[in-house]
Amino acid sequence: MSQSVRATPLPSTSRLWAMVKEGDFIDGYATPSTLTPRQAAELAFAMPPWVNALMALRNIVVKPLGLKTGAPKDQDAAIFPVHHEDAQELLLGTDDSHLNFRISILQHEGQIHMATWVHRNNWLGRLYLRVVMPFHRLISRNAMSRVARAS
Repeated sequence: MSQSVRATPLPSTSRLWAMVKEGDFIDGYATPSTLTPRQAAELAFAMPPWVNALMALRNIVVKPLGLKTGAPKDQDAAIFPVHHEDAQELLLGTDDSHLNFRISILQHEGQIHMATWVHRNNWLGRLYLRVVMPFHRLISRNAMSRVARAS
């Protein structure tokens, strides 16, 4: 992880906090930046080939379980559906049978914050999150390192 990227709680000004319930997963990273949330998202979600390969493998594995495996064809360039966007925050994510998740990219006091919230809907969601967590951490830190290098 870049020296300027640090694990930190998401600021209380984020709209994401309205979704968080006891037992939900939420993490957060931040780096100094003057980028807008949209600019930061474009950098963060420009995934390297190894992440794209992991996502392709994930889609093959979960397809028989009936889980979502890709973005809708009519969606804009964002990797996930946009739920909210203003000058300070971009909220992306989706709901599925096993879990619901959102990613917040927030510009706050000269920092870009990125946080992921996950609400597990059932045992499959709990199992899924446990399996993907090491990859999630690696991918999130890698994404924020791209934002840090551009800032």
